[in-house]
Amino acid sequence: MLKWIAAIALLVAIPMGVSAKQGPARFDWFEYRGDDRQLKPGPGEYGNPILQGFYPDPSIVRVGDDYYLVNSTFAWFPGIPVFHSRDLVNWTQIGNAIDRLGQLNFDKMTMWQGVYAPDISFHDGTFYILNTCTGCGGNFLITARNPAGPWSDPVWLPDVNGIDTSFFVDDDGTAWIVHNGPPEGEPRYEGHTAIWLHQFDLKSMKTVGKPRVLVDSGVHPEKNPIWIEGPHIFKKDGFYYLIAAEGGTEEGHSEVVFRSDKLSGPYVAAEANPILTQRDLPKDRPNPITSTGHASFVKTQRGDWWAVFLGVRPYDRANNFNTGRETFMMPVQWHNAWPRLTRPGETMPWIAARPNLAAGPKARVPTNGSFASRDEFTNSRLAPYWMMLRNPKGDWWRISAGELQIDPKVNAFADHGNPSLLARRQQHLNATATTKVRFEPGSDAAEAGIVAFQNDEYWYFLALGRENGKRVIRVRRRSGGADPADGVVVAAAPLPASGTTELRIDAHGGSYDFSWSADGRRWHKLVSGADGTILSTKKAGGFVGAVFGLYAHR
Repeated sequence: MLKWIAAIALLVAIPMGVSAKQGPARFDWFEYRGDDRQLKPGPGEYGNPILQGFYPDPSIVRVGDDYYLVNSTFAWFPGIPVFHSRDLVNWTQIGNAIDRLGQLNFDKMTMWQGVYAPDISFHDGTFYILNTCTGCGGNFLITARNPAGPWSDPVWLPDVNGIDTSFFVDDDGTAWIVHNGPPEGEPRYEGHTAIWLHQFDLKSMKTVGKPRVLVDSGVHPEKNPIWIEGPHIFKKDGFYYLIAAEGGTEEGHSEVVFRSDKLSGPYVAAEANPILTQRDLPKDRPNPITSTGHASFVKTQRGDWWAVFLGVRPYDRANNFNTGRETFMMPVQWHNAWPRLTRPGETMPWIAARPNLAAGPKARVPTNGSFASRDEFTNSRLAPYWMMLRNPKGDWWRISAGELQIDPKVNAFADHGNPSLLARRQQHLNATATTKVRFEPGSDAAEAGIVAFQNDEYWYFLALGRENGKRVIRVRRRSGGADPADGVVVAAAPLPASGTTELRIDAHGGSYDFSWSADGRRWHKLVSGADGTILSTKKAGGFVGAVFGLYAHR
């Protein structure tokens, strides 16, 4: 009888999915540092990008003196970060709009699927986020009274066909959804899309009537423009303005504008389009910003207009970038009742004059410039910028006694499931991620450590493991689907028989170093100058940026 009681007690103590022979990986802390050696803003100035790292497709809204901003996260969970600011310069993440298992299901998705281009708006005491979940249901709407959450479960919009949905509420209180979608009839060429308008009833939360096309193809249909998308409508001085991205999300990206005296159109394109782009600049220019577009406008309480939009910071002439599509900001200039951000041939500014707003509180964790951030794992909850791949399956991590404990699961990256990975964004071209870990492998298959990760097929893993019963440290790499699912061992070295180990990954643009230390003072470089371009969007594909993460498997 006592043996049965002991056996049951042992089973209860072991988390589901974890072998009795394999304990958790224990991380004492995680530290991120980044310094891109950019010019520092002076008094009265701000620096671009305002949100560094993988924060694409920004949408912004003002409510009184407060500003709120959201971004795409695709198949990462929690999804759709929500930021708050009082001055448009200092931003603090206050939550995630998708943070419950029942809201959306990202199971088995690739990293180019999931939540695309959220739009945040506010009307009559309620916040709205319109969004598209590619591969998991299509277009939906969620609501909240407090932008920090909780956000509602999705209201699905089966009649809205396309992506990049956004709201516009007219002066008479009628609500409208504007979005990208296929053109009427057969597309004439690859990338031929249209902008649609659909009325929406805020009480029944359903579309009304039939949608209509506002813009077909783009600014110059005779030139076959590609991928007009990311539309927003706003009203100023009696005109309805429709802004949209055009030209695809790579170097040809841009923002264009149309105008009408009626919401339903017809809409006329500005002669000076595009109003934002960097595609007309020399490709060999130093320290470039490229691929700018997908903008969202906001009017300040002082009457000034500003735009947030995505752009990238490549580290070579091949336009490789590991930090993903980032959030930039510029003032909107108005000329003859038309908006403009950059003039033809004008370089986007790295530093510019701040908005005419009182300085808001600085974020505890900065979002731009050179900074360091350290997670000591003293709270029971992780900071809101930590993410995992897809929806969590089981309780495989916890914070206890000042350490993050991760239970190794059998799930690997190649399974397109929910492996034991917790990650935060790489926000600088030159960045360092360091952690201190204790891990005793229960088998030669078990490993734990730190990763530099872009998607399931492109990553590096600096891992503590075991070989023939002895502890070792390895660097594994996967650089495409042709590589083995668990990657290729690039280098390995023996470790002391016991004790903690500190692990460090250093990123230098397209070059990564992997090091370890037994005492935190003497560092041993296991791999130097590894090819970091495999973590770039150009090579890995998709729309996300690289992350650093803590990972364990068995």
